[in-house]
Amino acid sequence: MIERIEQLRAEAQTAIAGASSSEALEELRVKYLGRKAELPQLLRGVAQLEAAERGAVGKAANEARQTLEKQLEAKGQELAIKELDEQLRTDRVDVTLPGDPLPAVGRLHLITRTRREIEDVFIGLGFNVAEGPEVETAYYNFDALNTPVTHPSRLMSDTFYVKPAPDIFDPQTVLLRVHTSPVQIRSMELQPPPIYIVIPGRTYRPDNDATHSPQFHQIEGLAVDTDVTLSDLKGTLLAFARAIFGADRQIRLRPHFFPFTEPSVEVDVSCFNCTDGITADGRRCPLCKGTSWIEILGAGMVDPNVLAHVSANGYDPERVQGFAFGMGIERIAMLKHGVPDLRLMYDNDIRFLEQF
Repeated sequence: MIERIEQLRAEAQTAIAGASSSEALEELRVKYLGRKAELPQLLRGVAQLEAAERGAVGKAANEARQTLEKQLEAKGQELAIKELDEQLRTDRVDVTLPGDPLPAVGRLHLITRTRREIEDVFIGLGFNVAEGPEVETAYYNFDALNTPVTHPSRLMSDTFYVKPAPDIFDPQTVLLRVHTSPVQIRSMELQPPPIYIVIPGRTYRPDNDATHSPQFHQIEGLAVDTDVTLSDLKGTLLAFARAIFGADRQIRLRPHFFPFTEPSVEVDVSCFNCTDGITADGRRCPLCKGTSWIEILGAGMVDPNVLAHVSANGYDPERVQGFAFGMGIERIAMLKHGVPDLRLMYDNDIRFLEQF
């Protein structure tokens, strides 16, 4: 029996030395040291041998098993290193190739989409798109828009002043614009009447909560001609509301006050989420608070004092008149798409952005 053990050990050692892969080595382990292999069976049969033979046979079988286990371990490490080197050599990644699968195509941010949608509506109504600087002087941001020095918006707590003059009421004080209205004055300085423009852009105010952000987006409109009335304003805004919120929408004008318009109005649109303030499931509408109306923007007829600042360019308030309006782009997006918190638009959470 000892001769057979030596024969099995020699045979196994030769096979293990010639193994070319980890898979082949595992097959050899099972063949020579597995539960059903011949060598382990011989070890189990030692107890049935004559007492004089047990010691020598058991010792020979154990030594053979231990020798093969050490050789298998050493050969396994050798093959693992060799196979890793081969894998590193062959599995090269060409970083110039496109991803697999291809990355999802991006999309416009909800604010950008809403801005472009609003612009398209007014371009279709004959307006042009105008832009201007975000860093303004107090003259364009306040004085030329008929905002008195006592108005609360001129306080340090309500406006981001970039480079205050010794007196913050100095017309040359530099600040971040609080609305896009300064572009109205700049555009009228560059172009005589008639003028029909919409002005999108970023604006800045020291606010930060669920419905306000220190930096937000507005789009304002200006129309000045020889025969522009409040009825023209209402018709323009009705066309806008129906294009954005649905063909069945109605609007209403409520008296209000803005320094740069007279008369001034708040504009509401009929709720598109309920009927008479009640939702389809019988609850009080959370969007309009049961009133059937939603405030969307402020507007009015351009105050003659505003036109007086550009009268030298043909805007004589005795000859021309016009209307102006302004809205928050985020507010329109929130209302149209049911976004509960303005800050979601700035969190860069892909779970939110991918919904639009």
